[in-house]
Amino acid sequence: MGRHAGARMRLSGAGRRSVTALLGVGVVGVVALALLLSMCGGGDTHTRQGDTATGVHAPSGPSATATGKPTAELGFGLTHTEFSADHGETYAKQAADKLLAQRSLPQDQAIMGWGADNPEPSPGKYDFGELDDRVDLIRATGGTPVITLCCAPDWMKGGQAGATDWSRLEVAPSPDHFDDFAALAATVAKRYPDVRHFVVWNEFKGFWNNGLKRWDYEGYTKLYNLVYKAIKKVNPDDLVGGPYVVMDSFAPGDSGNGDASASVKGSWGAADQRTLDAVDYWLSHKAGADFVVLDGSSMNHDDTLEPDEFAATDKFAALGRWIAGRTDLPLWWAEWYVEPDDSGWTEQHRTAVQAAAMMQLALGGAAAAFYWNPQAQGATCPGCLWTSTELSAAGGEQLPMLDLLRRFAAAFPPGTRFGDVAVAADDKPNVRVLASDKAVLVVNVLDRTIHAEVDGQSFDLAGYGIRWLRR
Repeated sequence: MGRHAGARMRLSGAGRRSVTALLGVGVVGVVALALLLSMCGGGDTHTRQGDTATGVHAPSGPSATATGKPTAELGFGLTHTEFSADHGETYAKQAADKLLAQRSLPQDQAIMGWGADNPEPSPGKYDFGELDDRVDLIRATGGTPVITLCCAPDWMKGGQAGATDWSRLEVAPSPDHFDDFAALAATVAKRYPDVRHFVVWNEFKGFWNNGLKRWDYEGYTKLYNLVYKAIKKVNPDDLVGGPYVVMDSFAPGDSGNGDASASVKGSWGAADQRTLDAVDYWLSHKAGADFVVLDGSSMNHDDTLEPDEFAATDKFAALGRWIAGRTDLPLWWAEWYVEPDDSGWTEQHRTAVQAAAMMQLALGGAAAAFYWNPQAQGATCPGCLWTSTELSAAGGEQLPMLDLLRRFAAAFPPGTRFGDVAVAADDKPNVRVLASDKAVLVVNVLDRTIHAEVDGQSFDLAGYGIRWLRR
């Protein structure tokens, strides 16, 4: 469905439901106390497989009532995948949780897959154990929780009740079960009353019309509208958005057999018109929305980065401008990617390109953007935010991408006004720069050290180096 969907689809495993493991997290005292209260607060009925009553799994205190109106302006954050800070060695989990607690970031979690078990294995029989643990992790580390309402239990898509075939995670619910999925979404919203942000589905998974060779945006929008209404019935102030479709593109000169957009294009290539059509249909036929969600890569269909890996990120700003011309809804990026498989990039190179992409997301008006946190169980984890929590000694240590994500979120929150910045003429081809009235981010796009003059300051910058300047 989306680019490299299989590689990103880190499926759920069993047995990661230990509440005591979370209680052992060595986050600062206040955070630990908040977690303890959330786990022991009155009225919680923590359901396991076979329970027929769903109950409420809420933190104690004012957040449990979900009062007030949330904002869609969440800024940059992350998405949890199969292996996160709730799984692995105790010391490493403690270290990773301390990292997450250092600065509040929005954190997204799917209801099924990517670290969460099947939430409703049989009709009316719920298993929220792993999802509870992930929501508790987000609460304990001070994050703003976001739930992606994907994916669907097997019995909603022609499978056997009581069983879970993870190879069919990307199959959409059949139309006769759209109401059942909306009911599950409402159950999730009731269970976590402090979760105020909901994204409907993921990358149009299962919504491709083979006969018409385009997205089944009619089917997706029917599902979306039912879910939207169900969530709003639980709490009218909860925020709901879609369509979370992959903004694919074709390389320059590739017509895509007529599917390359004639208007949304640049040196990076041309948008896939079928994707633009899906967004336009959803905008015209949605029952309502509080934000619009996109997903995309700076790579084209053929995995090329045009005209190079840094300039290819201009695609994100171009798509942001395209959306702004169609709706006033805040723009979210549920995922973004910049690196081909087997690129051979160093971590410094990778982080530099990610910084360039985040600049373009911000310039394109992103109100929220979620970094898909890749995970591995070994010592090597390209692009990860922290070292694997499976490692007892060196797990949970900060990696360059987390430092960039946190600094960027703090320096350039939603609504930041970006301005021009002076760059020496001979440096302009070698750097990418983003500036507010308080901070300047400079990225060296070359693999060698340069001497740069930016915003009246002169400094050396290593190959693919990143430099933050104060104003």
